[in-house]
Formats: sequence, C-alpha cells, structure tokens
Amino acid sequence: MKNYVEFHNGQKMPLLGLGTWQANNREEFERALNEAFDAGYRLFDTAYMYMNEHIIGDVLHGWISSGKVRRDELFIVTKLPGIGMDESRVEHFLKKSLESLKLDYVDLYLIHMPFGFKYVNDTTLFPMEEGKVALDMGTDHLAIWKAMEEQVLAGRTKAIGISNFTPKQIDRIVKNGKILPANLQVEANVYYQQKELRETCKKYGITFCAYAPFGSPGRKQLYAKQGMNFNPPTMLEDPVVAAIAKTHDRTAAQILLRFLLQQEIVVIPKSTNTKRLSENSNVFDFNLTVDDMKALEALDLGAAGRSFALDYLPGIDLHPESF
Repeated sequence: MKNYVEFHNGQKMPLLGLGTWQANNREEFERALNEAFDAGYRLFDTAYMYMNEHIIGDVLHGWISSGKVRRDELFIVTKLPGIGMDESRVEHFLKKSLESLKLDYVDLYLIHMPFGFKYVNDTTLFPMEEGKVALDMGTDHLAIWKAMEEQVLAGRTKAIGISNFTPKQIDRIVKNGKILPANLQVEANVYYQQKELRETCKKYGITFCAYAPFGSPGRKQLYAKQGMNFNPPTMLEDPVVAAIAKTHDRTAAQILLRFLLQQEIVVIPKSTNTKRLSENSNVFDFNLTVDDMKALEALDLGAAGRSFALDYLPGIDLHPESF
C-alpha cells in the first residue's frame, strides 16, 4: 500500500500527518514535533487560527538549517482564517503564516471554513457583536478562490484546497475555478464516514483528509473551560473496534486510523504523548480484512455521527454558507 495520495498536479501528500490544533505549550509542543519527526511523520498540519505557527516555524527552521531534513522532504499545511475570508486579505494572511513558519512556501493552503467573520484586526480571530460571532455575510467563494489561485502562481503555496465545505460549495468552486482543489479536509471517522462528500471528491479527483479520526476527545476539557458540556464520541471504546484490535494485536486507535488509510484517506491525529505518537505512526505494516472493513463501515451513524457542530460559534447558523 502506498503511504501517500497524489494531487492532480503530481504532488504527493503523506497519508499520515500530525494534527496540531490545541498544541500551544511551547515546551511540550516542540518535544512532540521532534518525537513525531523521529517516528517518521513528515506531514504537519496547522492553521493561522491555531496560533502555533511560530512554534512550528522555529522547529522547522532548526531541522532544515541543521541539515536534518530538506525542505522538499516535508509537507506543510496551513489555512486561511475566518477573518481572512475576503479576496483582498488572502495574500496578507498567507504571507503572515509563511513569516511565522519561516518558510518561502507551504505545500498546501486551505480555506479553513466556508464562512467569513468581520475583520477587526489580525489577532481578533472570533469578533463578537451582541453575544454572537460578527459575520461577514458577503463571503464570496469564487472571488476568494481566485485569490487562492494567485498564491499558487506566485509560488507561495504549491497547492490549494478547502476545509469544511459541502458538496454544493465544492461543485461551485470546481465549475468556476481555474485550479482544482487538491484536497478537502473535514471531520471524518468510523462514526461519521462522510460518504457523500467522499463521492463528490472522487468525482473531481480531490484527495480527502480526515481530522478528528478519534472524535477529538480532548475537546471535553477545552469546551469545559468555555462553560460548555461536551461528551466525546466513544469510538475508542467501541466493542466492534476492540474486537478487531484484539484480533490484530493492535490498539483501538491503530484500527481506527487503518480503517481510513485503507480507503486512501489522509489522517492527521493530534497528540503530544510520546507513546501515542509512536503507536499512531505504526499503521502501515498490517491490513484489515474485508470482513473487518465491513464491520467498521457498519458503525457509520451518518449525520448523527458529526461532533463538530459549531455550537461554540453562536449565531453561525445565520451565515448563508454555514454547514
């Protein structure tokens, strides 16, 4: 089995990467990045909104300048923030990301979400008005996509893509843009398999990347700090997953990752735990059987399996491009 997917431009994206949302403790995060590198990770996924690009940049600069790795051996992904969802701000925010990452280009630049927030300044990521997110109701996907295409032509990114877009939104970009989206990144896991979206991507030759392949259980603590109750999906304890894991002498996490990988879905599990970083990378030396795959496919809950419901963004349902 290949350990990468290939874009329409011939570019190769590793199937396994490190997600970095909520990784903001410098000491812990730098250690995790180095341990991930030693475990074989070469894909690192971040975003302007994660507020950790500067930490990643320091580590990347150390690796490259010391000769530990060549730039072309790494695959770096970052994303346009909600406050940058205007054609006049795409270049600005990509340049800011590149400055923080200490890079001349990224391998993939994604539109982080299909809706835009009102721009106040570069650091107010979630502007609020009367207790609700201050939305830019004039979000124009086609104008923004044209500005994204210009970043490819300028050499600031090798490929462009989208995140959290619906089939209808993807259709609109594909039918009107000049450069095809190379990748779609969305929530996807054994409970929320996103079959309609995957079919849309397959139709257009768009590669597919899954965030929250374990349901992002770490959100429970994050949401609690915001006064929100969150019960994470229980797929890591699911008896079907546990039985398959026992058969293969693997962890439940490895089975959940392998289920996606065997369908050529890129996975970006987030961890700063040494043991789990290593375990998550050891998923290319075994195969799930046809019966295993059927049993896991049967766990799909459809729309009910979605756990990133945007309820942490009050008023977002009012935006015409909300999903």
